[in-house]
Amino acid sequence: MTIVTLVGSVAAMLTTVAYVPQAYQTIKTRDTSALSLPTFLLLFVGTCLWGTYAVLIHDIPILMTNLISGGLATIILYIKLTAKPADVRRAAP
Repeated sequence: MTIVTLVGSVAAMLTTVAYVPQAYQTIKTRDTSALSLPTFLLLFVGTCLWGTYAVLIHDIPILMTNLISGGLATIILYIKLTAKPADVRRAAP
């Protein structure tokens, strides 16, 4: 393994691990009100493109981490798009 592959693999792993707390919290609470839909759409598309890139250059570590990131992003986006808005309570007059 070259230093370039090692650096790329560690970077891919860290960005994948960064999705885990958000996915866990989203699954647990189903609250996505603080999440930006455009941001997660861009992250999802970027992850898909990184996965495609990994396939094209035959880089298994980058492919695997982006498959995991894409899966977590898919879960978050699914909940964001299907969760009902939280009950908004009106303040007393």
